[in-house]
Amino acid sequence: MIGFLRGKLVLKAPPSLVLDVNGVGYEVEAPMTTFYNLPAIGAEIMLHTHLVVREDAHILFGFSTDADRSMFRTLIKVNGVGPKLALTILSGQSAEEFHRCIHNNDTQALVRLPGVGKKTAERLVIEMRDRLPDLVDLVDSVGSPLMSGTAPSLNSPKQEAISALCSLGYKPIDASKMVQNVNAEGKSCEDIIRLALQGTIR
Repeated sequence: MIGFLRGKLVLKAPPSLVLDVNGVGYEVEAPMTTFYNLPAIGAEIMLHTHLVVREDAHILFGFSTDADRSMFRTLIKVNGVGPKLALTILSGQSAEEFHRCIHNNDTQALVRLPGVGKKTAERLVIEMRDRLPDLVDLVDSVGSPLMSGTAPSLNSPKQEAISALCSLGYKPIDASKMVQNVNAEGKSCEDIIRLALQGTIR
């Protein structure tokens, strides 16, 4: 099991990034909550990681905080929630928003996330409710972020944002509409995605 990676950030292409660790490039899938905190390309970062082993692939997931990784690990224990859907949930809602949905039995907010149907939302509320106190403690105990700084603007940030939203499970036409509703002038790809996702939970 790979517990963490520390190395130079080489590539950012949400939801994927590449980390150079002593000359070895690790491809890592990460939620947008991690991308929001990424520094510029070339900076050294550390990610908490979780390795998913499948018959056809070994997929490494990375998180800026141990609390986010713990949330991910708890989510994938829910029946019907795989790693990709867990990543989408963590990208579409903050930990506080997710806790609020569970606490208030707000399945309507959960079904707005791509890949979350009514039955999955109800299952999340039921199965996560008992684990909620531990998760709240984890979120409250998060220390200083392992990464800091503002991500630089990317080429065609609106197109990068649309591509990232599609990778998170949104249909291209829906991703395009979400981005078009954002004032993208002067904003980075990560900022556009953040605003687009915030618009879906209002």
